[in-house]
Amino acid sequence: MKSKSPVDKPTVPHLSARHRVAIQGELGSNSHAAAVQVFGQASPDDLEIVPCALSAEVFERLRNGSVTTAVLPIENSLHGSVFEHYDLLLDHEVTVVGETLLRIRHNLIALPGVDLSRLRRVLSHPVALSQCRRWLRAHPDIEAVPAYDTAGSVKQLMLAGSRDAAAIAPELAAVHYGAEILLRGIEDHPENYTRFYVLVPESKRHLSAQLPSGANKASLAFTLEHRPGSLLEALAIFHRAGLNLTRIESRPVPGRPWEYVFFVDVRFDDPAALNLAIESLRPHTQMLKELGRYPAA
Repeated sequence: MKSKSPVDKPTVPHLSARHRVAIQGELGSNSHAAAVQVFGQASPDDLEIVPCALSAEVFERLRNGSVTTAVLPIENSLHGSVFEHYDLLLDHEVTVVGETLLRIRHNLIALPGVDLSRLRRVLSHPVALSQCRRWLRAHPDIEAVPAYDTAGSVKQLMLAGSRDAAAIAPELAAVHYGAEILLRGIEDHPENYTRFYVLVPESKRHLSAQLPSGANKASLAFTLEHRPGSLLEALAIFHRAGLNLTRIESRPVPGRPWEYVFFVDVRFDDPAALNLAIESLRPHTQMLKELGRYPAA
């Protein structure tokens, strides 16, 4: 049997007849592509992507009900975690109902008809620029200019009519804004993936029960007693329950220097084993929040 690709579309609950999906960034961004990857089975009349300038706006839209769901990056295989999003997950009443992995491809995009030899500037998000260092070093006459968003750089070029500049952005940005791809795949490392969470308001947590029996991953956040060995004891609980701890991330607790919130992802085969581990962990924690259960991408 053919193995599944790491970017296979995840199964997520049908939240409503019409999906209004919030993303951080402009239309044509990698977040936009991830949302299409998740909800690609929906017709254009049933799917509306709602771009947000700030990540906090994504969570506010979930809170006020102006969107049904959100697709938000949580980590990149090269750049690491999106720390702001971990903090926002803890501060807002949302739940994770799915995840997807998106292969990141950086393309050189310009106005139609622009020749590569005429370029003097290339715009993109600082992370995208940092992931294309080899190409930039090979073209020292082209200035790298940081911008707020990859797809937004393409939008800016098209609005300004700049013919001596290009952007580094996803293919979807070129399609969406009517630009032209000059070069494809200029990233340093082809094994470049971003993991995205699919989020719904906490009040819609019950919808995660609509997921098929393939739900086999959970995300948790907790703080521990500030004493020697507390983290070791907590991790041992997952081990004794036969759970595979696939990720652990720590974030500072605001106002409490040198204390941390631990975010963990665990794989499980038996929900009862996960439930037992959570209840065994609870007495050792000062705070414990289950962020969601979902099928692993």
